[in-house]
Amino acid sequence: QVQVVESGGGLVQAGGSLRLSCALSGRTFATYAMGWFRQAPGKEREFVAAISRGASSTSYADSVKGRFTISKDSAKDTVYLQMNSLKPEDTAVYYCAADQNWFTLVTGTGVVAWGKGALVTVSS
Repeated sequence: QVQVVESGGGLVQAGGSLRLSCALSGRTFATYAMGWFRQAPGKEREFVAAISRGASSTSYADSVKGRFTISKDSAKDTVYLQMNSLKPEDTAVYYCAADQNWFTLVTGTGVVAWGKGALVTVSS
């Protein structure tokens, strides 16, 4: 059974940077597209970024384009989310997701594996 575990959340001032990591286990990393979602207090979970199985394609929410970068290290079965120029509105619990289907992943529907989440708090 595929599992994903996030790490790297924390508290940062506005304008600062954080890097989230997500390790996949239980299945072959190369067969999964990976993504990040977030859920702010009182709001629904929303798509943040995704990277395809071969890392040839990436997708970002408009709200994070130019500030966040998703990447993967196949040697470590890990995907990263580098977050720069953070804003208070980026405060949320960030969830890692894995699925073998790109469409399913980026829409967040029927994703096979979700992490438990990593809290990111951006102070003003």
